[in-house]
Amino acid sequence: MTTPLTQRVALVTGASSGIGEAIALRFASMGITTYAAARRVDRMVALRQHGIHVLPLDLTDAASIDDCVAQITARHGGVDILVNNAGYGAYGSVEEMPMDEARRQVEVNLFGLAAITRRVIPHMREQRWGKILNITSIGGVQAAPYGGWYHATKFAVEGLSSSLRQELAPFDVDVVLIRPGAIRSEWADIAAGHMQEVSGAGPYGAAVGALHALFTSERLQKMAGDPAVIADVAQRAISAARPKSAYTAPRAARVMLWVGKLLGSDRLRDASTRAFMGLPAKM
Repeated sequence: MTTPLTQRVALVTGASSGIGEAIALRFASMGITTYAAARRVDRMVALRQHGIHVLPLDLTDAASIDDCVAQITARHGGVDILVNNAGYGAYGSVEEMPMDEARRQVEVNLFGLAAITRRVIPHMREQRWGKILNITSIGGVQAAPYGGWYHATKFAVEGLSSSLRQELAPFDVDVVLIRPGAIRSEWADIAAGHMQEVSGAGPYGAAVGALHALFTSERLQKMAGDPAVIADVAQRAISAARPKSAYTAPRAARVMLWVGKLLGSDRLRDASTRAFMGLPAKM
């Protein structure tokens, strides 16, 4: 007999805002025992009003990861549903990005994700049930300029997830990729600000200025989907007996990936990306 979701325990990382917050609220509304984790605990206080448990989590700190999972395990035996949402995008040219910042982005977006996933797998494997949802991006399938290190982490999570999905399938544990496109959140402002700081005054300044204008524009805000759209996808993924290996949302994101495939060659995709972003062909 299948255990109902109302008897499952979920951990959502990066839950202090945006997509992570929306997924935590959705799971709690479904009756799932839900833990929200992030560095900024003060920004998750309101989640407690919805019956959500709040825990501190720093994915660059092994002790923090261990303590987060240990607290849940002590109370419930383990984590049944893991949503790896924590991550960020520090934009800037590959040439100018400080290597310390590049390494930190890889540490958070890839190694931190892998570390907390490894901690919850034994419980899922032993009970022969589990859901691991890795929130990547359409930027893990198609890359754009000035986000090289961010895209590298998302492409890596795609590959890691594909391998892990095949490893855990014999134990009835599902690994699912969720690829958001533009979503209303702090992400674009943070990425744009960092990009301007790193590359705004250098040889790439003209292109970076155009991309910064796009990231902070009303046009992009109108295109961006609500975080609830990704919560809808997460709900479908954990509710399905056999979820898809990957979901893309909102609709505009699916269209972008479809157009990219339709264009075929990298040269055409690059030209299309430059045109959409308003980037100069020569500098």
